[in-house]
Amino acid sequence: MTEFHDFGDGPVAAHRHHNGGGWVADTATVADTAYVGPYALVFGDALVLENAQVYGKAQVLNNAQVYGHARVYGNAQVYGNAQVYGNAQVYEYAQVYDNAKVYGKALVYNFVHVYGDAQVYDNAKVYTCARVYEYAVVYGKAQVYGNAQVCGHARVYEHAQVCGDAIVYGKAQVFENVLVSGNAQVFETTQVFGKEKVSGDTMIDD
Repeated sequence: MTEFHDFGDGPVAAHRHHNGGGWVADTATVADTAYVGPYALVFGDALVLENAQVYGKAQVLNNAQVYGHARVYGNAQVYGNAQVYGNAQVYEYAQVYDNAKVYGKALVYNFVHVYGDAQVYDNAKVYTCARVYEYAVVYGKAQVYGNAQVCGHARVYEHAQVCGDAIVYGKAQVFENVLVSGNAQVFETTQVFGKEKVSGDTMIDD
């Protein structure tokens, strides 16, 4: 007998995943080896493959893909055409969507949004209320947090940190051990590196 579950837009054909008991729409694909916890949802044309885990009240939907040893949990959402893979973790209330990718051992959590064609990977961390979007890339052991934004074609990497209400955009690069904080803005094709600290209302362009 066909079962149905309402994922938010009315009941659709669905089933409980045998490994964890979470609801999976019949249109979605979840590997036997993947785990979907009892309160998690996978629907639309989403894919959860290999040894990925989706649990808590997390949702994977649309055409999103979660695979490898990635984990999506808490109240996190992965949707659109987003991909989370490798050993990456997306959790708490974080959202990854559009064509964004989170992979490697990256951590994306709290109330973060990663979207557009952005990428977060390696051992990077994006947390609190930060935003990484458009074509921005955060990698290495970089950290983006607070209300900071990294966007455009900007890159933040190595041990750099962007925090507070700072914005890094354009084709700017922030790397090595730089700290960008406060209301600082780094943009155009600027490169900030070394142990420099950029804070307050500082604006740096080329």
